[in-house]
Amino acid sequence: MTTTDRIKYLIIVGAGRIGNRVIDLATGDGHEVVVIEKNTDLAEQTSSNYDCLVINDDASKMDVLEEAGIEKADALITTTNDDSTNLLVMMLGRRYNVPRLLSSVREPGHIGLFDELDIDSVESPHRLNGEFLYKSMQRPGIKDFMRLDGGGEIVEIELAEHSSLIGKTILDALELEQISEDLIIVAIYRDGELIIPRGNTTFEGGDTVTVLSKEGIGKDIIQTFKA
Repeated sequence: MTTTDRIKYLIIVGAGRIGNRVIDLATGDGHEVVVIEKNTDLAEQTSSNYDCLVINDDASKMDVLEEAGIEKADALITTTNDDSTNLLVMMLGRRYNVPRLLSSVREPGHIGLFDELDIDSVESPHRLNGEFLYKSMQRPGIKDFMRLDGGGEIVEIELAEHSSLIGKTILDALELEQISEDLIIVAIYRDGELIIPRGNTTFEGGDTVTVLSKEGIGKDIIQTFKA
């Protein structure tokens, strides 16, 4: 069973610009979604626009998270404009052993605080649109994500230490049909160095691989690099 299959119950904190995009994607994919929004107007608007439970309250309060069903949540995503609120909610999510914890971060200097809790966080401007947070929830291992016109996607994926690609060249992987010809390896980051890949470039454990697919990056492609 994949991580995507396991995520059924999702709590989203914040229904602003970023949160609204996450809510739109999650409800559109049929997840059971609970939204916690402190602002009454935003809470009412979300309740009218989406098929989900909306709680108009402060998510940093334990009883509010319990009302939202945090004990059975498969993922918790915080998207508020306040990093301290996001961090506190993430800490509470960790206490309840929520499997997937993801948060937006407004100030780059705060990233380290989230990293210490082993929380997937997003702070760069082109990622703060909600879509990357949602994609990260679905596809653990993605380090960056960008959608292109026409349906294509570019992602950064960290190559797992046990990946079957390790030790193989790009040509080897193509010949063995581990990667399709429609997939383009754009770049490899290794030990802080940028490598422009060629056919004889060999994959190594820990590589961060930038991948382009004109058809979009599905979980089968992610699995290729992770397994």
